[in-house]
Amino acid sequence: MMLPTEPNTPPNSTVWRVIHFPLVLLVIGFVFVMAGNVTAAVLARLVPPLHNNPVEMLQAAAFAALVAGAYVAFVRLIERRPVSEFGTKGWAGELGVGLLFGLVLFSTVIGVIALLGGYRVIGYGSFAVLYPSVALSIFSGVGEEIVLRGLFFRLIERWLGSWIALALSAALFGALHLGNPNATLFAGFAIALEAGVMLAALYMVTRRLWAAIGLHAAWNFAQGGIYGVAVSGFEEKGLLRPDMRGPEWLTGGAFGAEASLVALLVNVAFGIALLVIACRRGNFVAPFWARR
Repeated sequence: MMLPTEPNTPPNSTVWRVIHFPLVLLVIGFVFVMAGNVTAAVLARLVPPLHNNPVEMLQAAAFAALVAGAYVAFVRLIERRPVSEFGTKGWAGELGVGLLFGLVLFSTVIGVIALLGGYRVIGYGSFAVLYPSVALSIFSGVGEEIVLRGLFFRLIERWLGSWIALALSAALFGALHLGNPNATLFAGFAIALEAGVMLAALYMVTRRLWAAIGLHAAWNFAQGGIYGVAVSGFEEKGLLRPDMRGPEWLTGGAFGAEASLVALLVNVAFGIALLVIACRRGNFVAPFWARR
């Protein structure tokens, strides 16, 4: 078992000990990140709307950088430590591997669904449909990974250990998707297991956010931008126009292929493999009572 990421608490300071309690840090960190989101939302309203324009991707990257900057400010000012989660050494390689995994995983899911008769291509979209899909994937990948893995999982893990943090963060991730269009209880359950576990496990393997952000963004982009499948219940246009037919266990229904049994099995298998790697590297954190 490895030691958790600890804040730099000044000795003999009761105030900082209280501030650095994991649940207190979680609340403060959420306020910082929400401030970044609100700033991005305000700036987005000041910019003329862009549709099917490559500048849309640059705007999304800038807004995502605001959210990441808010997280960095929280870590530096409140936790008073280096932001190891966004370490620059080897970041491009980790991000690239994450992007590759995301594309391969969802392509595998669609390939299996197609082999079973649930997906076929009936047309093609213009290249311009990629711009909004890339923009949405960048912002959701960065924002959700910072909140769910950078804040929630990391801080709960420091307190209650890896296994409890894994269960709670996965459950929260699934629950947050229940408010999406066409969501079902099974869809939330599938998201919790296939994405919540897998992305937390990937963070445990690398102890950084780059690979998880890449996988999350590429998974979403492959769904909507390439294969034209609904992304967590939200309809998107893609390069391919599909006809998806068959039982919901195969296609995922209106929520999208994420709610299919195929996606659940593929991603859970990959998530378990990542957990095994994390375990062999000694990257599991014990709960605070075991460390003492």
